[in-house]
Amino acid sequence: MADPGKKRRSAKPARLAKKPYERELLRLQYELVKLQEWVRAEGVRLVVVFEGRDAAGKGGAIKRVTEYLNPRVARIAALPAPTERQRGQWYFQRYVEQLPARGEIVLFDRSWYNRAGVERVMGFCTDEEYWQFLHQCPTFERMLVEAGILVRKYWFSVSDVEQEKRFRDRLGDPMRQWKLSPMDVESISRWEDYSRAKDEMFVYTDIPEAPWNVVESDDKRRSRINMIAHLLASVPYREVARPRVELPARPPSKGYQRPPRDQQKYVPDHAATLSG
Repeated sequence: MADPGKKRRSAKPARLAKKPYERELLRLQYELVKLQEWVRAEGVRLVVVFEGRDAAGKGGAIKRVTEYLNPRVARIAALPAPTERQRGQWYFQRYVEQLPARGEIVLFDRSWYNRAGVERVMGFCTDEEYWQFLHQCPTFERMLVEAGILVRKYWFSVSDVEQEKRFRDRLGDPMRQWKLSPMDVESISRWEDYSRAKDEMFVYTDIPEAPWNVVESDDKRRSRINMIAHLLASVPYREVARPRVELPARPPSKGYQRPPRDQQKYVPDHAATLSG
């Protein structure tokens, strides 16, 4: 007889099939284009923070968000390790430089939360710097919101089993081995340390003005659909009428003659070597 006092873990939903995923993704991407045009026309500033464990699916989600967007409007900020000069700045300074101007969207592929995650776990910051970050971060984000910037924060949550599977997939794929760094490998043995750091970070930075939104990401397709749908639902965008564009009739030739082909250097026709 089952123990009535023991909570039954809810079964995970089945992986989302490819056809409904692709159909819904395309619909959502069309809505993202509308969102982009609204941002541009209304002078909105939108920040979307993507955080989570290594191999949690942040990069894939960002790729799907930006696939059809104008890179002059929607920009990805994926900052490298700070330089020596940047280490001597106020911690948030180099992130402030990446914030959007009017009519822009910035997607942070990892953000100022590095300090509460990898820097904390790997000992890249002092205890004083860490606690100062947790004290200042809510104020920093409230300042962004008070200035009229829309801030959306997503944490991609992946299980230890699925993370290790993705690491092994990368290890065996020469096209993706670059995505597996020594820091990624280290995260396997420090799983619980990262879990504690994430939990503590949420306690201090999950604020009403800029709450965390957790995305279950063991199923990449499902996580992308859920994250994009949530983002669209959280922003009060509307469809903006675009001016009608008509192609003019091509004017008659005025005698222009193209130079002989042998006077220019052409790229070799590599495609001609392919069969079938």
